[in-house]
Amino acid sequence: MTLKCCVSVLLLISLSAEVRGACNQTTGRNGTAGGGTGDFRPLVLLSEAVLMTLGFGLFAGLVALAFTLVRKHVYHDQDDLDTTFDAGGQVSVGLTATTIVSQWTWAATLLQSCTVASKFGISGPFWYAAGASVQIIVFAILSIEMKMKAPGAKTYLQVIKARFGPKAHVVFCVFALLTNVLVTGMLLLGGIASITALVNGLSTETAAICLAIVIGSYTLIGGLGATFYVSYFNTALIFAVLIAILAKVYLVGEDTAQNPLGSADAVFDLLTCSSGPAGNRDQSYLTFFSTGGLMFGVINIIGNFGAVFCDQAYWQSTIAARPLQGVWGFISGGLAWFAIPFSMATTVGLAFVALSTRSGKELLSAEDVDKGLVASVVVNQLMGHTGQAILLLMLLMAVMSTGSAEVIAVTSIIVYDIYKDYISPFRRDLEEDDCVLCGMKRENPVSEDEKCFCHPISSCTKCHEENHARAQPTGFHQYTCPTHAAYRNYLDMLLGKKNIYIVVVTVATVPLVLLADAAGLNLGWLYLFMGVLIGAAVIPIGMALFWARTTAAGMISGATVGCVLALICWLGTAASFPGGLGGGNFIKNSGDQVSMIVGNLVSILSGGAICAVVSIVQSYDKTEDELMREWEKTRSVDNPLKPWGPTYQSAYKMTSANKLNDRPSFEEIRRFCRRPRMTALIAGIGLSLVLVIIWPAGMLGVGVMNGSEFQHWVNVSQTWAFLAAAFVIVVPLVQEVVSIYKNYRANKEHGKGDQEVYQNGTATTGLPPDATVTRL
Repeated sequence: MTLKCCVSVLLLISLSAEVRGACNQTTGRNGTAGGGTGDFRPLVLLSEAVLMTLGFGLFAGLVALAFTLVRKHVYHDQDDLDTTFDAGGQVSVGLTATTIVSQWTWAATLLQSCTVASKFGISGPFWYAAGASVQIIVFAILSIEMKMKAPGAKTYLQVIKARFGPKAHVVFCVFALLTNVLVTGMLLLGGIASITALVNGLSTETAAICLAIVIGSYTLIGGLGATFYVSYFNTALIFAVLIAILAKVYLVGEDTAQNPLGSADAVFDLLTCSSGPAGNRDQSYLTFFSTGGLMFGVINIIGNFGAVFCDQAYWQSTIAARPLQGVWGFISGGLAWFAIPFSMATTVGLAFVALSTRSGKELLSAEDVDKGLVASVVVNQLMGHTGQAILLLMLLMAVMSTGSAEVIAVTSIIVYDIYKDYISPFRRDLEEDDCVLCGMKRENPVSEDEKCFCHPISSCTKCHEENHARAQPTGFHQYTCPTHAAYRNYLDMLLGKKNIYIVVVTVATVPLVLLADAAGLNLGWLYLFMGVLIGAAVIPIGMALFWARTTAAGMISGATVGCVLALICWLGTAASFPGGLGGGNFIKNSGDQVSMIVGNLVSILSGGAICAVVSIVQSYDKTEDELMREWEKTRSVDNPLKPWGPTYQSAYKMTSANKLNDRPSFEEIRRFCRRPRMTALIAGIGLSLVLVIIWPAGMLGVGVMNGSEFQHWVNVSQTWAFLAAAFVIVVPLVQEVVSIYKNYRANKEHGKGDQEVYQNGTATTGLPPDATVTRL
């Protein structure tokens, strides 16, 4: 018995020594401790970066110009204000999905996801991806509600103003602009930090100015529509680079001279020798049991609801698509986007841990990790100059595409919700039944003197003649029709203002990022803080489209009081930590996960609860007729020159229930939207449950992964990336080519070519009313 015990002890000691020896041998591979922060240096020359940036800027400008020509000569769109911000209103599923992927792929997506993987292990990539894709999928529900209840709106803020008046409108304009400032700040702060780390001799100021020039240039040329086309190329290139990095880490095989990783087994061996955070089971990076990862997941979910619901950029994608196409665009876009942070972080974030273990020390300081430099170090270690160059290109794609979407979003808010409503309205103090064109009553006038007699533009001979004249090379620029001229000239004036505001907003991004950098804010801190500041507005915005009993007081109190409570609880929690908020501890303690999770939870929950309680108290005695009248307010948001009623009638085979307004009834539109609405509800709720509850719960049974389980995990991330790449590259391209070809053939068969025939104040293909035309 004693002999058996001795043998067992010797075997255990031998096995333990063998494991330690393997880890020690791995650490000392190639006879060097390796790595270290000092080994990283920028290899991309400044001249190369400038050529790359200008080259992409030129390419984006050409794509924007191509889009403009296609819309003019194939689809016969008129160059007007609405087309600038809705891209024609007929964007396909594939292009909507690809644009969502591009808009939601911030620099933070590529950088911060790798950061959380390096901190928490395998749970970090999942919680980043799942915690930020559910909002896009759930947004499909809001997309169909917007199309059903406010078909003529160009911003979600117009819906709030129509239902709740100017006070609520101003409050939510502030939240919308705060969202855009935070998103733009994160986008540029993280992107520029990594770009300047990759480019030798590039300063923060120069990087900010170069990005602003490129973003503004192609946004000016093509408006929102150009960003759809450019987003396609951006997304395709991002996936191509992602797959190249993924292959280098997991698929090319181990080569100790050039690549110490190269396979899942090599990464697994190094991760087993790594000591993870204290909150992880067995302090392993290979477990889903991670308190830090779970806390980050909660903060991520809450904060990103604000980043999506309060950001006009995503509402513009809704406005630009048909109802069903918008629903499937957001669902497929959310699933495709999931692949980017999930695969990127599972690859690069874990590779950072593995390479740090091999070198025997951390490759970056904690401060540099929070700045988002994990990806930069990994590609430098594995691919050298080539890796830095392709990562730089990847970051440029993300920053420019999302940046242009944010510029368009802010510009649309300034034009439609600030300048048009408060600075220079066409008519002041219009009531719901008043005609925008003449200011008289369209319905129930007290006398004939107050009755509106404006005829529609579709039957206006004078406007038709002016449209034909303007289509000529020497066409004039001022309208003279006594009924419609004043408003048409007013919209042309707004179109000119749009270009000015695009320039102003783009230029404003430069001091924004420089001030954030000077204040010592980092990408990680801003990302976690976002939900504290804007989370209180999330549930009220949803209630504005879903619940007829929502009141103006409920909206205002929910958003403002919820925000104040969140800030108080956030700062109070941070002040309770050692050092408090002074003595240089503000960023550290306020950025602690406990402080952030308290602030985020208080923000979103109190905002929704206060809005609901106040609204119930104020509206408990409202009748059904009064509640239905709420949606007539939102349906009245319209452009009298391009009303949504005739568009819905012709596109969706509806009949008008009101000859005066020429709009289908709410019930008819609701019947038409029933199927896409059910699709959005089932997919949105079902997929959210799978991603946030069912999948994580299933992972808890795994514990610490062994080599086979880790290989399966890596295979899932790889497969998702390949499928998403195939979808975003193939589907939009095929749909756009087919659409353009069909419209070209239809134009040719009807002998219209480039001749513009204007109807309802906009250019059309000139086809008969019953012709079926597939548009963008």
